[in-house]
Amino acid sequence: MAACTASAQVKTVSLHPLLTDLIRQIGGDQVKVIDLIGKTGDPHHFEPSAEQLKSTQGATLYFVSGKGLEAYLPSLKNIIGSTAKVVEVGETLPSIEGSCSHCEHEDEAGEHAEHHHDIDPHWWHSIENFRRATSVIAAELSAAAPAQRGLFEKNASAYRTRLEDLDRWARKEIAKIPKDKRHLATAHDAFGYFCKDYQFTSFPVQGINREQVPGTAELAALLKELKDHQVTAIFPEKESNHKILATLTKDTGITLAEALIADGTNVDTYEEMIRHNISAIVKALTLKVP
Repeated sequence: MAACTASAQVKTVSLHPLLTDLIRQIGGDQVKVIDLIGKTGDPHHFEPSAEQLKSTQGATLYFVSGKGLEAYLPSLKNIIGSTAKVVEVGETLPSIEGSCSHCEHEDEAGEHAEHHHDIDPHWWHSIENFRRATSVIAAELSAAAPAQRGLFEKNASAYRTRLEDLDRWARKEIAKIPKDKRHLATAHDAFGYFCKDYQFTSFPVQGINREQVPGTAELAALLKELKDHQVTAIFPEKESNHKILATLTKDTGITLAEALIADGTNVDTYEEMIRHNISAIVKALTLKVP
């Protein structure tokens, strides 16, 4: 019986750490997930190697984030051809235009090049978007394994309820922050969807590229903007270099807050990322200023 159950599993591939969690939440033991990117991979820059792609043979579904996040996606589609379906989970989800205009990646020669986004690809920072993504994945898994549709839909419904509870918790926590203090200064422009959902003003200090180093004039202009808007804290990201932000906060009265998680890396679940980020934001923005 065990061998029969294993052979009936839907083999899928995930190219985003948060999608890996979501597929497992819905599919349970009826879905095998090949997690190509892992917990520490960078979804912006990741490109699967030939060796990694060998492990995906026999997969029927490839789940990617979409919204222009994956620069390598056209090449991946060419490699896969008609052997499997590539699902861009974010494709049908509501978008924010213009938040993420460009990101850097290395081309085949190892040189840095830019790929452009017409829309912000960081859709997962909206809990509502992630709730909708649950339905997208459940529908794709059900189409691939109709006999398991009932299980997938049951799991998806239960997980959507958990996300609704998570959103209620988030709103209760954020209500502790006075509305005139809801300024989110972050390392790079990854939290637009969060800011839209919870009425924050976004200040991406380093722009899009995590490793961008502003010049002296740019730093002065950034600092003036933050002071003009009475920004009290800057949030680095666990994945980025903190030196620029440390420079901005030195002797300014602006706090260098706890690092946020932008891309779902180094956590086990989506819920863990959301709870970490909101707890860090609330803690920093409710500190009493002397």
